[in-house]
Amino acid sequence: MTRPGWPAIIQGGMGVAISTWTLARAVSQAGQLGVVSGTGIDTVLVRRLQDGDPGGHVRRALAASPWPDLVNPVLKRFYRVQGRHPGEPYARLALWTLDTSRSRTSLAILAGFVEVWLAKAEHQGLVGINLLTKIALPNLAVLYGAMQAGVDVVLMGAGIPREIPGVLDSLAQHEPARMRCDVVGMSASEFPWIHFDPRDFDSSTTAALKRPAFFPIVASNSLATMLAKKANGSLEGFVVEGPTAGGHNAPPRGPKQYDAQGQPVYGQRDQVDWEALNALGYPFWMAGGFGSRKGLQFAQDHNAMGIQVGSLFAFCRESGLSPSLKTAVLNDVRTGRASVRTDPLASPTGFPFKVVQVPNTLSDNSLYASRDRICDIGYLREAFRDSKGRIQFRCAAEPIAAYVKKGGLADDTAGRKCLCNGLMATAGFPQSRRAGEELAIVTGGDALDEIRPLLLTGDSDYSAQDVIDYLTGL
Repeated sequence: MTRPGWPAIIQGGMGVAISTWTLARAVSQAGQLGVVSGTGIDTVLVRRLQDGDPGGHVRRALAASPWPDLVNPVLKRFYRVQGRHPGEPYARLALWTLDTSRSRTSLAILAGFVEVWLAKAEHQGLVGINLLTKIALPNLAVLYGAMQAGVDVVLMGAGIPREIPGVLDSLAQHEPARMRCDVVGMSASEFPWIHFDPRDFDSSTTAALKRPAFFPIVASNSLATMLAKKANGSLEGFVVEGPTAGGHNAPPRGPKQYDAQGQPVYGQRDQVDWEALNALGYPFWMAGGFGSRKGLQFAQDHNAMGIQVGSLFAFCRESGLSPSLKTAVLNDVRTGRASVRTDPLASPTGFPFKVVQVPNTLSDNSLYASRDRICDIGYLREAFRDSKGRIQFRCAAEPIAAYVKKGGLADDTAGRKCLCNGLMATAGFPQSRRAGEELAIVTGGDALDEIRPLLLTGDSDYSAQDVIDYLTGL
């Protein structure tokens, strides 16, 4: 079922720290495209160090980086030989702004390097990195670190990443790169620039880096067409992701409608125009509901290179999802009780977000309501221009009074969940509070039941290789 050129299967870049280097490496070694998540990876880096760096993997990768002057202060500040004491909070990082410090930016560079370097170690397979366009501020630094580690593909969705091809061109030459920062209350022509200059971190490097391929993740052929025409550099392919995929979904096109469970309703305008997509002439992969043998065959019958698969890999042995949550979801899949809800309110971004219903997580509205609202990681904050013309940041999941004081509407805070803390907890890095540890929030695609064939052997779990063998019919 494979075709010449790119692999038929792209492993989804689930974040935070679900698509870890261990998962990406396993998929890559099996001949497919393994993908690490770059979302929140700087926080993940320092939390791994504070937990004692089990196995020494982070320190091994840091020792291989070209920036020893950046590494030493990080180890001194964050590495705990014995890990944290029970109940001890993780050290909190400064939140990203347009004027983020050099030392804070260096963490993002190192984190991108570490994750890709570990994923690519000791084999020749392809490794990609997935980033969210919406989380703009850290992306240039993370990309540069990933490129120093030899990343092969960059995948980006949750926005319109038209400036990324030019960014990759610049970073490959160690030249300054920039991209716009969306600001509420400003016109697009006024948006400020996010700047990153590799020479601020290493002026001695002269050899050009490999320029990775760029695969935007789009929700429609119309967005793919726009990017093909207006991106500021080359694209090498597309991932076309439908609304049944896990994580963030693009909002439905047209008037808002909801079903009896309060989920957004997608219609004909949200369907892919296969003829138009093929006419673009780029390789493409289908995502969202294609994670099966039939899905792969259907995609390839419509001239796709293959499929991107998230949920099947998210709950496999090598993923970074907390083992107890993995077991709970797989038990529900096995017994037919697994349930996924497309929550139109959960994400502070305003994008619909898929939530797997799991006890003792933020899918329980009573537990969500009892949590003290706090925003201390801040990746999903939006930039806005205040009444004095200054650029500030706010999050619809932060304390309501603080959000309103910053000019936000109280109605926009209803149902908003702190995905930053929730997803860190899902990956096994819950922040400790006086009231206890932060609760997880689990995401997965609508087609979670496609996992069931992998559990027919009676095993309690399955591997990334099992997923690939199942999809390819081996």
